[in-house]
Amino acid sequence: MPVPRALILSALALALSAQPAPAPLSSTQKKAAVEALCKAFRARYVFPDVADKVAEKLAAKAGTGGYDGAATDADFAKALGKDLRDQSQDLHCRVTVDPEIKVAEDDDKPPTKDEVAQARKEMSSFGYGITRLERLPGGVGYLELRGFGPSYAVASAYDAAMTLLSGSKAIILDLRRNGGGEPESVAYLLSHFFAEGDVRHLNDLYFRPSGRTQQYWTSAVASRYEGPVFVLTSPRTFSGGEECAYDFQTQKRATLVGETTGGGANPGGMVPLGSGLAVFIPTGRAINPITKTNWEHVGVKPDIAVPASDALKTAWAAVVKEELKDAKDPEEKAELEDLLGRIQRDDLPKPIYSRPKGL
Repeated sequence: MPVPRALILSALALALSAQPAPAPLSSTQKKAAVEALCKAFRARYVFPDVADKVAEKLAAKAGTGGYDGAATDADFAKALGKDLRDQSQDLHCRVTVDPEIKVAEDDDKPPTKDEVAQARKEMSSFGYGITRLERLPGGVGYLELRGFGPSYAVASAYDAAMTLLSGSKAIILDLRRNGGGEPESVAYLLSHFFAEGDVRHLNDLYFRPSGRTQQYWTSAVASRYEGPVFVLTSPRTFSGGEECAYDFQTQKRATLVGETTGGGANPGGMVPLGSGLAVFIPTGRAINPITKTNWEHVGVKPDIAVPASDALKTAWAAVVKEELKDAKDPEEKAELEDLLGRIQRDDLPKPIYSRPKGL
């Protein structure tokens, strides 16, 4: 009697699911991974003197069996990554279980056609990093960005967002949950906040492996906004998110509201270590053209320091207060005073969806 195909597939799925998990890395494999990490870190980490000291510490620990107690590959990666961060004091450093990484990333290598297509697909699946785009009561534009994808994948979305917000009395850019991304996209976003012809040098990135320094400037964009800007920050604001806030602040183009950011200014890339492991090594450092330094270790400090959870209402209230100063019409003034009170009390009116009586 023939066996139904569905039953065969079910049995196959069961058999596959019953396959034993890959054996944890042996002590020899762990030592080899640490050796590969130390070699790559010495060759690529942006600060050579720090790299040598870190490599010595990690090699010494591995040599005495310091990682033998890690029961799983994930535990080993976590322990090794923590030691790497602690010794280097660089929050970008991390070790992951990632068998897909085949070759080290090249800072100078342009993306392939397939990589461009994949990036656009991935960015579109979560709104190009735009979590929320809204016109708040009082005519205030609000844009929350969770990350900066590749410019070739997000530029058109930034253009569209800025077109929608172009008539705002002020714009609030929320970076409180922004974990970073591509510096080209940071520069492209900031380009919308300067007048046509007002070209700004925003940031430089020096990369040790190639010895090159990449400059980032504002570029030509269709939609520009010259009104007040507030940027919201938190300890979760990191890397490229911090650069965005720092660029706004050093160019004196926005008021920062919230808490000091995470403190990571060294970009880099993933390097395979063998045995399904990979390490992120910061190969470069940011150099601001105005301050000649960056936010590494210290973070970006807000102009108005408040708990991150209060940053939005603080910035929003600041906009309404400025409008109140210029309000001449008694009715307009009363409306603004009511709105200000509601913002400060977290008592904003909810949308009404029922049909008004009599209509």
